[in-house]
Amino acid sequence: MLGLLLLLQVLASCLWLGHSEVVNSFTTCPQFFYARIPPNNALNPQNPAWICQHFRNSYHYATLYDRDRRIPVYSAYIYQPGSGSRSPDWYAEPQLINSAYSMDMDKEMSICNRYKITPQQIGQSQAINQDYKNLHGLDRGHLSPSGHQSGNNNKTATFTLTNIVPQNSTLNKGQWKDYENQTMARNTQGCTRTYVITGAVPGNTYISKNRVNVPSHIWSAACCQTSTTMKTWAAIAGNNMNRVQNLTRAQLEANLTQLYGRGQVSLFHSACPP
Repeated sequence: MLGLLLLLQVLASCLWLGHSEVVNSFTTCPQFFYARIPPNNALNPQNPAWICQHFRNSYHYATLYDRDRRIPVYSAYIYQPGSGSRSPDWYAEPQLINSAYSMDMDKEMSICNRYKITPQQIGQSQAINQDYKNLHGLDRGHLSPSGHQSGNNNKTATFTLTNIVPQNSTLNKGQWKDYENQTMARNTQGCTRTYVITGAVPGNTYISKNRVNVPSHIWSAACCQTSTTMKTWAAIAGNNMNRVQNLTRAQLEANLTQLYGRGQVSLFHSACPP
């Protein structure tokens, strides 16, 4: 009888590891969205997770995660580039495994040792390092890039796989990098605060034996406060070529409405101009 009870406990634990409590809003980290209002539900996947990205006792940005495709839908953050070191490590989200686990992102081995689980059990709820091994023509592409943050902790917090998509290597190192570094620096001149939402449109191909989706497009939009007014800008790129198209917010929303096919997309509060 004791053996049977132990077996039932093990089975129950295995079933629980595949699930986590999924909240239905960004109520604990609305500060990363202009006027504390996130995009509307037209971007929501069938099996979403709303993640307030937490590292070393602080929230750093917000991510809407597609648990079925194991990629982020978008990450929202405040643009604040500055000095600091890039992380040599990659992190996972314990609370996607089990809502009772720590809210701090952590390294896979540390999670495995702490909770006596395997990387494969972590991978039931999210992408893991093994998924991104031996890529050909693809990079680990940040949605919230470390270069848009200041300080070691803020930069390190962007190195979680819930903030990463398989991105075309040439695009990641070419025109998208130019957009992140040059266009953003130019467009944010005179801004007192800039809110950014960067996302990925799901594609039709996968890596790692159909575990992780390869997006068809990468996109980004910004809403900037100046001392006198508000301004916005946006961009989109096909994830199979080295070309970025600069758009207005309204043009990007129209494109995303068509690409996602889930209704009219609204990225920002109406105070941000179209």
